Amino acid sequence: MNEIWTEKYRPKDLDEVVGQKHITERMKAYVSSRNMPHLLLAGPAGTGKTTCALALAKSLFGGEWKGNFIELNASDERGIDVVRGKIKEFARTAPLGDAEFKIIFMDEADALTSDAQAALRRTMEKYSKICRFILSCNYSSKIIDPIQSRCAVFRFSPLLKEDVENYLRMIISKESIKMDDDALEGLIHVARGDMRRAVNSLQVAASLGKQITLDVIYQTTGLAKPEEVKKMLETALSGNFLSARDMLDDIMIMYGLSGQDIIKQIHSSFFDLSITDSEKVRLMDKTGEVEFRIVEGSNERIQLEALLAYLVMMGGNKR
Repeated sequence: MNEIWTEKYRPKDLDEVVGQKHITERMKAYVSSRNMPHLLLAGPAGTGKTTCALALAKSLFGGEWKGNFIELNASDERGIDVVRGKIKEFARTAPLGDAEFKIIFMDEADALTSDAQAALRRTMEKYSKICRFILSCNYSSKIIDPIQSRCAVFRFSPLLKEDVENYLRMIISKESIKMDDDALEGLIHVARGDMRRAVNSLQVAASLGKQITLDVIYQTTGLAKPEEVKKMLETALSGNFLSARDMLDDIMIMYGLSGQDIIKQIHSSFFDLSITDSEKVRLMDKTGEVEFRIVEGSNERIQLEALLAYLVMMGGNKR
């Protein structure tokens, strides 16, 4: 198990890409016509943006794809000097072999500074005959409008549960992993449509060298069991603050969670509580306030206990 599974099982062509059929079908049309516009790939992490860019380049250029494709991570190289130097140098050289153009893939392009994006806009325009850009980002709103107007925009969505499950079952079969069905369900729940997270979590769990259970999944992914979080909240609503506080201690210590980690799980558990919609609204408003305070540097234990205290008071008003 000395390989990273996200790379070992990365799809080799567009037909193997999981989900995103509305995007891969249009990319196949680019391959057939041997032509494509600049592309902007936007969406959550782990949904196939980088995979689609690599698969498109391999389908277009075949064995010569490495000479006609360069990948840059804009979060590491985000200044204007990179656009004027490395990018411009690659863009102005002729493509190799029979290729009509080369591809520059910029991952996390929303990390580029405004000046760098302005310089990139001109480079995209000037060298468009021999070079195409594929920009990947989580938030397209952080890309300036002049660049967006020069690109065909593809919006990636979180992968469906069925797609994640089928792909994980393929890896489980090939790696001869023993895994409980409820553990697989838990892994899919934890991934939330992020295939990279699902595959990485599976590899970590499999590295323990024994049958993968639901407990192993939650311990290796750094998340608490949803039922434990729900029980803590219900205990607070029943008026037992000290017991709820002890449960919070156990959850944070056992799973090694930070305040931001646990507040996200608390937020997800609200919808499973037997309280009215108006109470859920008030609780959501309070949780947003607590989360903001934690992010701003407030003591996370005090803020989480304050949230439990609020639940106790909310439950007391009903009794």
